[in-house]
Amino acid sequence: MKRRRNRRQDTRLLLLFAAGGLFAAALVGLLLSDRAMVTDFSQKNLAPCLRHPFGTDWMGRDMLARTLAGLSLSIRIGALTAAVSAAAALVLGVAAAVLGRWADAVISWCIDLVMGIPHILLVLLISLAFGRGFAGVVAGVALSHWPSLARVIRGEVLQLQQAPYVCSAGRLGVSRLRIARTHLFPHLLPQFLIGLILQFPHAILHEASITFLGFGLPPEQPAIGVILSESMRYLTTGKWWLAVFPGFALVLMVLLFALVGERLRQLLDPASLHE
Repeated sequence: MKRRRNRRQDTRLLLLFAAGGLFAAALVGLLLSDRAMVTDFSQKNLAPCLRHPFGTDWMGRDMLARTLAGLSLSIRIGALTAAVSAAAALVLGVAAAVLGRWADAVISWCIDLVMGIPHILLVLLISLAFGRGFAGVVAGVALSHWPSLARVIRGEVLQLQQAPYVCSAGRLGVSRLRIARTHLFPHLLPQFLIGLILQFPHAILHEASITFLGFGLPPEQPAIGVILSESMRYLTTGKWWLAVFPGFALVLMVLLFALVGERLRQLLDPASLHE
């Protein structure tokens, strides 16, 4: 009798496939970053063909190379900003729950303050304060994406503190730092990993958004936001491929990141162990 496939096995395969596709896109785009800048005016404004599957732009640059280079740049920015944001959320969320009432009040006030400002406006303001460019984009996205995850981690820590083994450790004189390291962080790891992965699509979309608006990466870099912004001037002349392929690639990458986060959540959920 043929054994029925386990849902967790299917989830692992899909997770590996999505993660492998994203890693391949980042690596190939990094290798094509120089080619994405090469101009050839004898090949400008070509529609998609075998030699140029995504066509060429008004300077004869290959749109496939530019799209892959832009995706690679977005993935690297997303990885850096998501890591910084998730680490800040972990530290602040744990600190709010274990350092006492005053720390909780101050950190909760900061969370409410950041979440009370329109997100794209906050990213723009921080990016401008840090001088725009790569550093401004990284700072703007990283410093604006931590509150939601910090609030989740704070709630999880407050719940864990009521567990009998944590209360017993406190009564036995175990230090707060050791309790956090031994009892809290292992239980927070699934939420932290899921939050880290789910930060990626938000970071990528906000990086592309502020770059599209002209407040992010400089125009000489082959970023998706730059490509989409420049293509707006040529859509009315029928050059649809300048925006359709980069835009579709951006949406596909964001959906893959969201899929990785959702599948990872299912994989780490204890309730799915016997599915």
